[in-house]
Amino acid sequence: MLHPSFVTVDDIKSVKVPIAILGAEHDNISPPELLKQFDEILKASEDSIEMKRYKSHIAYLLYLIVDSFVKIFPKVAHGWSVRYDVNDLAAVSSANEAQQDMLEWFAKY
Repeated sequence: MLHPSFVTVDDIKSVKVPIAILGAEHDNISPPELLKQFDEILKASEDSIEMKRYKSHIAYLLYLIVDSFVKIFPKVAHGWSVRYDVNDLAAVSSANEAQQDMLEWFAKY
């Protein structure tokens, strides 16, 4: 997910597939504090254990581990990966880095 919009904590709690979230330091729609919450939730879900009773014994079922990647890019604003000044070397560098991160993520999954 590049420059995520209107994603909630509840949305992230229900994620069951690998997810990458690339956000911006300056973003009122998905501020870094919210993205950090997303990261904590996703990392916590990796450690979740569900316990169920089956007749006379207890079985422990591990939730599937959902791989996640959350990255906040400094000094950029919402939409930085698609709407940037091509003459701004820092903006171009951030967009290229995000593209490379996503290519690697897609190659992995």
